[in-house]
Amino acid sequence: MKKSISIIFGLLVIASMVLSACQPAVEEVIKTVVVTEIVEKEGETIVETQIVEVVVTPEPEMEEAEPVTLEWNWGTEPPTMDPALTSDTTSVTGVENMFVGLTVLSEAGDVEPFLATDWEQGEDADGNPTYTFNLRDDIPWVKYDPVTGETTQEVDEEGNPRFVNANDVVYGAQRTVNPDTASDYVYVLYGIIKNAYEINSGEEGYTLDDLGVVALDDYTVQYTLASPAPFFPSIASMWVLKPQPQWAIDEWEVKWTEAGLIVTNGPYTMEDWIHGGELNLVKNPLFPTDVFDVGNIERIHGVMIVEASTAFALYENDELDTVAVPLPEIDRVKADPVLSAEFFNAPAACTYYYGFTNNKPPFDDVRVRAAFSQAIDRQSLIDNVTKGGQIPATTFAPPGIFGAPEPGTLGMGTDIAAAQAAFQEYLDENGMTVDDFNAMGVTLMHNTSEGHARIAAAIQQMWKDALGVEVQVENQEWAVYLDTVNNQTPIQDMPHVWRLGWCADYADENNWVHAVFNATEGDNNLRRGCQDDNCSEIVDNEFDELTKAAQVETDPDKRAEMYAQAEDILAGVEAAYAPIYHYTTVQVTKPYLDREYSLIAGQQFWKWMINQ
Repeated sequence: MKKSISIIFGLLVIASMVLSACQPAVEEVIKTVVVTEIVEKEGETIVETQIVEVVVTPEPEMEEAEPVTLEWNWGTEPPTMDPALTSDTTSVTGVENMFVGLTVLSEAGDVEPFLATDWEQGEDADGNPTYTFNLRDDIPWVKYDPVTGETTQEVDEEGNPRFVNANDVVYGAQRTVNPDTASDYVYVLYGIIKNAYEINSGEEGYTLDDLGVVALDDYTVQYTLASPAPFFPSIASMWVLKPQPQWAIDEWEVKWTEAGLIVTNGPYTMEDWIHGGELNLVKNPLFPTDVFDVGNIERIHGVMIVEASTAFALYENDELDTVAVPLPEIDRVKADPVLSAEFFNAPAACTYYYGFTNNKPPFDDVRVRAAFSQAIDRQSLIDNVTKGGQIPATTFAPPGIFGAPEPGTLGMGTDIAAAQAAFQEYLDENGMTVDDFNAMGVTLMHNTSEGHARIAAAIQQMWKDALGVEVQVENQEWAVYLDTVNNQTPIQDMPHVWRLGWCADYADENNWVHAVFNATEGDNNLRRGCQDDNCSEIVDNEFDELTKAAQVETDPDKRAEMYAQAEDILAGVEAAYAPIYHYTTVQVTKPYLDREYSLIAGQQFWKWMINQ
């Protein structure tokens, strides 16, 4: 009996080309190999070696496959990628994809587990409501190296791999609430998490340790609330409560979110960030994709094209995969057989509005605010300018938000006669003419955008036609604009009227009338006539008390009634702002991209699929 096994110890490759005059060139590769055989002869193992030449068909060289890439337009330079400092929709989408929250919202806005596997409500020893979250133990902290292209897991001082734990959650919440962090969005936690307002406002006797969040063990975290807040699981999905990497922030401080330094834990991490040019994300290979519903997009190539017309041209040239449709192009898109099939139009949980600087003359008078609000022909604006099927807004929260009034039932709608009467009464009482009013130099400001500019121009003309007023329109780049309309800006530097949109963080009115317009706790004090905690007479305290009472009311019907009253006070009695329309999504998307249109919070790229 003979058994032999061939083992190749080494090989020498000699290549030659054989050309035929009649046929295309054929490549032959002659391999000279050293073959060693181990054989058994007469019970002994013998090693035999011989040189063999063989002709083989070469394997074609395999080109490295290009990653499945989403061509995305951020629309502007994101102001930050720091969860504690994020306050705008552009930054929210970036943070949403690079950091996990305790929970996550579905496309429809429903709460689903994410870092937390489950949670339960309870009470502490003092009767305060609590939420206890049990956490996964397999979400790694990672860092991407832009030089090597490798994603590696972070380790601690002893070399142990770092996984997201309850202490990271506690640190993230405390850092957001810490007044030294200067978070613009911390106010959404006021009246929700125990002592969040007191700590952030610097009340004497309160420290970060008093914040209502504690790690019960490495993978259990408990929040103690200031009010029942049945919507808290939705808040737990927000960027301001996402776990944050203390060691990286301590080491790099404000630079910690730069490419090569940023430490993340989400489905994507940062490949590079060329400020003013590109922000690119890459799939996190260490993320537990076997558990989450993950799409196939491996890279997000994100550009920063501000002009909607330019972005749309790139889309038509197959350089972007999904974009908003510019206002002037909507009719053409609807009529085009190809583009109309790629067109998506549906309600969105956002409201477009003009804010008034209520303590800056002449908008410190409710009659002027009412006149400017009622002189806006919202339906005409939608029919002739926006053309996206938006819903005219007379109050703040859009349909689909708990407690939101039916559109048009409360607040102030378009009423030219009432606008003219209110404005004339103001002029007469102050002994002014329209020319005198115009001499005050009223300004309307919006962030740089072709769409916002068209809307501003239309409303500017409505005010002139209805009231005879001349309003100067100005614009600023997004990050600068956010600083300008911040509640810390001195009154003299504020525009009289300014454009903003508000999109739902969670599907409850508390996120709207209280979080945005509460004069004593909200971040937008200046917008209703308060600065440095000194409220002018225009602020209706009944509104503030209603929104605070609704936070602790457990009867849903009573809560909804309170919110309806608050909405009417805000938009009707105070005319504190001018609601204009409730958004719709007006988008085109390539047929090979299967995407979601998130109703609330940022876009979740990890759920999208490219089929090519």
